Amino acid sequence: MSDTPDSVVRAYIDEHRAAFLDDLADWLRIPSVSADPAHAADVRRSADWLAAKLTETGFPTVEVWETDGAPAVFAEWPSLEENAPTVVVYGHHDVQPAAREDGWHTDPFEPVVKDGRLYARGAADDKGQVFFHTLGVRAHLAATGRTAPAVNLKLLIEGEEESGSEHFTELVRAHADRLACDAVIVSDTGMWDENTPTVCTGMRGLTDCQIDLYGPDQDIHSGSFGGAVPNPATEAARLVAALHDADRKVAIPGFYDGVQELTGTERELFAELPFDEKGWLRSAHSHGALGEAGYTTLERIWARPTAEVNGLGSGYQGHGSKTIVPSTAQLKLSFRLVAGQDADRVQQSVRDWVAGQLPDGIRHEVGFWGATRPCLTPLDHPALQSVVRAMGRAFGQKIRFTREGGSGPAADLQDVLGVPVLFLGISVPSDGWHAPNEKVELDLLMKGVEAAAHLWSDLAENMPAH
Repeated sequence: MSDTPDSVVRAYIDEHRAAFLDDLADWLRIPSVSADPAHAADVRRSADWLAAKLTETGFPTVEVWETDGAPAVFAEWPSLEENAPTVVVYGHHDVQPAAREDGWHTDPFEPVVKDGRLYARGAADDKGQVFFHTLGVRAHLAATGRTAPAVNLKLLIEGEEESGSEHFTELVRAHADRLACDAVIVSDTGMWDENTPTVCTGMRGLTDCQIDLYGPDQDIHSGSFGGAVPNPATEAARLVAALHDADRKVAIPGFYDGVQELTGTERELFAELPFDEKGWLRSAHSHGALGEAGYTTLERIWARPTAEVNGLGSGYQGHGSKTIVPSTAQLKLSFRLVAGQDADRVQQSVRDWVAGQLPDGIRHEVGFWGATRPCLTPLDHPALQSVVRAMGRAFGQKIRFTREGGSGPAADLQDVLGVPVLFLGISVPSDGWHAPNEKVELDLLMKGVEAAAHLWSDLAENMPAH
C-alpha cells in the first residue's frame, strides 16, 4: 500500500525533528529582549538569524525590514499554481525579559530539554511557534511533491511585540502592497490545554485613558471650605460608581453600539470546553467570579466588552490624616472591545460621559493612549475551516473553539490588509508565557509542524483567491 500524505508528513517530521530542535535551540540562545535597549543588538541578531534560516528553508525572497525600533523579517515563497490564494503568517521574534534570579531553574537563554519539554525564554512565545512553519512547509512539499507551496506564502515576523508593537501598524501600512493577501495566519496563540486542541476565532480590542480632574488651585482646608466647593476626589469616586449599572453592565451611553452578540451556537461551543472555574479563580488569585449579569465567565472574558478601573488616586496618602480638599484626582480606565465596536466612537462616548457627569467647578482632561481593534472570524469562514481541518489531521480528534480575552497586533493586520485573521497555535497555559521557566511541549510543537504542513493544500483547495 502506498504512503498517504499524512504518513509522509509524519515521516518527514520524524526524520528532521532533531535538526529542527537543534536550530530552534540556537535561535533561543539569542536574548532578543525588545523592551531593553541594552539588547537592541541581540534583537537585530535574532532577525538576521531568522532571515538566514528562512533562506536556507527555501524562501526565495527574504528581507529584514527596518522600523524606528526593532527590525522585522519578511519572507515570500510564491506558488507555481495559477490563481493560488495568498497567505501571510504573523509571529514575533522578540521575547520578554528573563534572568536566572527571577526564579528560573536554569539559564533562560540556554535551552534545556527535560521530560519532553524544551525550557527557554521564547520557546512557546513566540520563537517555537514561528519556527514550526519552517519544517511545516518542507513537510508540505515532501507530501505533495511540489517545489513551491500550494499557496503564495508570506511571513511577517516582527521584533517589537513584547514591547507594545509601537511601530507595527506603520510598518504594515508602509508595506501593504507587499503584504497583500487573502488571509493572515497568526502563530502567536495557544490551545485550551494539552488534551483539548482548540482554534482561537478572535481577540478583543483595547483602548485606555487617563482622566484628570482639577478642583481648587491647591489643596485647601476641609473645615474652612469642605462641603462648599467641589472635591475632585469625590467626583472621581462618583465617576467610578457610575461606570457600571446594578447588573455590572457598562453604563456609558453608546458604549455597546454595534456590539456583535454571541450566537446560540457560539455559546454552546464555549460550554463544551472543560472549564474549571475554581481553578481559573486560583490562577487569577481571586476569591470570586463577578461580572456582567446573564453571561458565563468565559463569555465575559472572551466575547463581552468591559470597562475596568486600572488606577485611582487623589489627595493625601501618607501616615495619619491630613484634613484637606485635594486639588486634583486621576483615574486610569481601560476598555476591552469586541467585534462591531468602533474604538473612535467608544472614545468619544467616554469623553461625552465624563463631561456630563461632572459639576461646575471641576475642570477635566481625558487623554487616550490609542487603540487596538477587535478581530473575529465567523465560524463558517472557509479559511477557518481549513485551519480546523489541518489541526484535526494533526491531532486526530475533534477541534474545539476559543477566543482570546486579551488584545494584540493581529487586529492591525485585519484592519490594514482587509482580510480575515486566523489563529494556529499549539501552546498551552502551562507553558508559562512571560513567566520563569517558560517551556514548550515538544510533542505539541511537532503537532504544530504537522498542522502547518496540512494547511497550505487545504487553503489552496477551499479558499478562493481575490
